[in-house]
Amino acid sequence: MDKYETLSALKWQCRRGMLELDVFLQKFLQHGYNDLDEREREDFYQILEYPDQELVELLLGQVSATEQHINEIADKIRQCAAL
Repeated sequence: MDKYETLSALKWQCRRGMLELDVFLQKFLQHGYNDLDEREREDFYQILEYPDQELVELLLGQVSATEQHINEIADKIRQCAAL
């Protein structure tokens, strides 16, 4: 079962109050989230737990996570933001 029971709960979690993050996450919800498998969704939920500053640095490519699977989901989010 998904951590977020409804899409509206997930959308609420993706509203961060930082314009860059809102753009990344909202575009990802529109263009990429539905294509994720269960493991990738868990990675996405994990990335949502990051503090805003760490998350924006990760999504802007300024830093890399120590876990490769987190870098992979960050890449997918970046790809959707470019659409």
